[in-house]
Amino acid sequence: MAEKAYLAVDIGASSGRHVVGRFDGKRLSLEEVYRFENGPVEVLGSLHWDLLGLWSQVKSGFRAAASRGGPVASVGVDTWGVDFGLLGRGDVLLGNPYHYRDSRTNGMLEKAFSLVPREEIFRHTGLQFMQFNSLYQLLAMKMAQSPLLEAAKSWLMMPDLFHWLLTGQKTNEFTNATTSQCYNPLQGGWAQELLAKFGLPAEIFGPISPPGTDLGLLRASVAAETGLSGTRVVLPGTHDTASAVMAVPAASRPGQRPDWCYISLGTWALLGIESPQPVVTDKVLQLNFTNEGGVGNTYRVLKNICGLWLVQECRRVWNQAGRNFGWEDLNQLSAAARPLVAFIDPDAQDFLAPDDMPEAIRAFCRKTGQTVPADEGAVVRCAIESLAMKVRHVLGMCEELAGGRIETIHIVGGGTKNRQLCQATADACARRVVAGPVEATATGNLMMQAVAAGDVQTIAEAREVVRNSFPVEEYTPRDTAAWDEGYARFVRLLDRKT
Repeated sequence: MAEKAYLAVDIGASSGRHVVGRFDGKRLSLEEVYRFENGPVEVLGSLHWDLLGLWSQVKSGFRAAASRGGPVASVGVDTWGVDFGLLGRGDVLLGNPYHYRDSRTNGMLEKAFSLVPREEIFRHTGLQFMQFNSLYQLLAMKMAQSPLLEAAKSWLMMPDLFHWLLTGQKTNEFTNATTSQCYNPLQGGWAQELLAKFGLPAEIFGPISPPGTDLGLLRASVAAETGLSGTRVVLPGTHDTASAVMAVPAASRPGQRPDWCYISLGTWALLGIESPQPVVTDKVLQLNFTNEGGVGNTYRVLKNICGLWLVQECRRVWNQAGRNFGWEDLNQLSAAARPLVAFIDPDAQDFLAPDDMPEAIRAFCRKTGQTVPADEGAVVRCAIESLAMKVRHVLGMCEELAGGRIETIHIVGGGTKNRQLCQATADACARRVVAGPVEATATGNLMMQAVAAGDVQTIAEAREVVRNSFPVEEYTPRDTAAWDEGYARFVRLLDRKT
């Protein structure tokens, strides 16, 4: 086929990027044409996303893509999950969307369970319980008697908002909708019965569209402003992890159980397996796993783990104090620190949104009777090794759900640049780790557009294109006896906390 260009807009919690993918029928090449910063904005004690600022950045990236010359066949936007905006009568945007780390959902799980038992919520949704899920954000609005919720006519998640701005079409894309805890995976639609029990307005939830849906051409005004004439808007897996998992370069084994799992690694580490159907069982509830939609009518049975947020926040705090650490500086300091000294539970409430992450890590070690990290390198090493130990802990749960041993851990996303964490994961888990591609989310976004256009026929073919297009790095386990001893201490730490 003649080379064709697609555009992925991949917006994460800390940055966004526009990536042009050029596909010749066999290989995909990437060009990042625009990058911008993202993050929470504090307003009167609440955390929000700057939607209008992000929209301006999206259009600037379009202009950058158009300046490269040649037509862009289609564009799709992916973001993180759970967060949303509300539209009122006449499609008026009702305020800026809240950030998932905003404190309004503190204690909301307990309030929800007092209204509807935990087991019943899981039976309706099959989702992991996290206080910032959309369900609890909506419940917090209802309990605060939010006038925005009372005026709402439409509920759109973050990527849905951008696709609406691009086309005028309002729809809820499947993969992101499943992160809300307002979706029933067994019934294949919104959890109407559960929403009614919470007294939430079910009528604001719109039609659900699968990845690959063509929403039509860009609005004429957007096309004229940016220079992207004739470009269509196609839904990728709009949840960034759904797109990232599509780009996992794993080969399928027809008729056999997959022997691999994935970690989409960035601010969060999402570890799980791919399943042809949702798994809503007592064991999944007990392990607090989640069923999130994937591409190609699959489900991502996974668990959210706090990821490189720990290190990102340490760097932010130190640099605000004038240290000016680059990522490689932190890697070198960490590599020089003594290994396997102290551990934290990355998912403890202490690390959700502390003002001072390094001090939060030291305080956790202090209160659990461990050696307190003395310097920056020791703090980072503690965080990295604790993440690897948590991966081992959750890997065991994945194997229990998968019904057999997992031989290979595929790590995709920007976190693959942290070679220390990739090696620590291989060491802690005593498994082969395959890292790459780095730009997995953008790659999966682009390949879904190629599938929608008929340029690639199946998800398996798309993964073959990924294998042919991007290098990966393999890590093999080292010094597993020392890591086994460390893991025993880590498990005791978790048991002590619970």
